[in-house]
Amino acid sequence: MALARSKARREAIFCLVALMCVIADQATKALAREYLAPGEAVPFIPGLLNLQFTVNTGAAFSMGEGLSWLFALIAIVVVVALAMAMWRARELPTYLCVFSGIIAGGAVGNLIDRMASGGVVDFFATAFMDFPIFNVADVCIDVGVVLGFIGYVIWDRERAASADASMEDEA
Repeated sequence: MALARSKARREAIFCLVALMCVIADQATKALAREYLAPGEAVPFIPGLLNLQFTVNTGAAFSMGEGLSWLFALIAIVVVVALAMAMWRARELPTYLCVFSGIIAGGAVGNLIDRMASGGVVDFFATAFMDFPIFNVADVCIDVGVVLGFIGYVIWDRERAASADASMEDEA
């Protein structure tokens, strides 16, 4: 397991990954704004995924409609908490720095939309089932959380096994 022991290395990985996610998110949203008509579904991957422009002032599944300010505040808290974790940790596996950066980048991508227009641009619509329309930032947040959780469980088990092995060596 590659550990990011240096604070500067952890912060650089976190910031670089977050920045790449924000750029990908904002670039795709700009394309959606430019080329998609509101409500019109355009096949992207036939039978699987359509492109359909919408602006969501709520959160997932359009819950909390009109509470964009609250979701902006939550995004800020999440990004600050992740940044502090990168800064405070003595060492972290590199993959947890990456996954944290993915989550932060997604949160910042949607935060930019909320601050600029009061709602989030969504444009990926599943063609095979009725599911909320989403965007690159949403994918980043979801994938980052799932991989981060799995990564943390693996890292925690490795640390416990290492601690057990150290105790056996001392005995």
